[in-house]
Amino acid sequence: MTRICVIFDLDGTLVDSERLCNQAFLDLLPQLTDTVESLTQRYRGKKLAHIFSDLERHLCQNLPDNFEQHYRQRVADLFSRELKPMPGVIEMLEIMNFPKCIASSGPPLKIRQALEISGLAPYFGDNIFSSYEVGSWKPDPGLFQYAAKAMGFLPCQCVVIEDSEVGIEAAAAAGMKAFQYERNGETSLDQAADAESFDDMLKLPQLLTQLAGSTLPYCSRVIA
Repeated sequence: MTRICVIFDLDGTLVDSERLCNQAFLDLLPQLTDTVESLTQRYRGKKLAHIFSDLERHLCQNLPDNFEQHYRQRVADLFSRELKPMPGVIEMLEIMNFPKCIASSGPPLKIRQALEISGLAPYFGDNIFSSYEVGSWKPDPGLFQYAAKAMGFLPCQCVVIEDSEVGIEAAAAAGMKAFQYERNGETSLDQAADAESFDDMLKLPQLLTQLAGSTLPYCSRVIA
């Protein structure tokens, strides 16, 4: 059986946070006429600075200098009251026995808050990697490559679990197999061609076991 390490995205993959993050924009910018759903689709997986720039273009005005501070506080408040794991995530983590970590574009404080509130922190310990610490944001492969090295695996031995197109692009650029999570009952508008999609977290352990029983695509020239 091939040794594999599972690298999880956090927002929209393990925790139901994207709706809350985009609700914070609507709460702070009442002039926005978008729905939470449309904002989630538009900004899924994107770097916050890019989102702010897009909002400024959309609103035809600059955001206040202290907007990021107010935004992060609003997100933290919403998380504290409403954040939950994605359906089936805890059950999936209970039965999955592969080495695993989180590689998220969010800042470390936000990642740890999300894990604590959702009850997922014990499953990952210190195996948490942030773009803000590494200095690389998806779709660049640097974050995933850093996580693989820190976990003691070759990139081709790693499997990325993502919900966003930019995350799937980063996995491919890093030389990693990827599975794209589409929440049960929802159809992604940006399904990536380089990833196998699944809609139920309880299916993931079997998918990973099947993958570990074969040679990973990117490892065909590295691992016998």
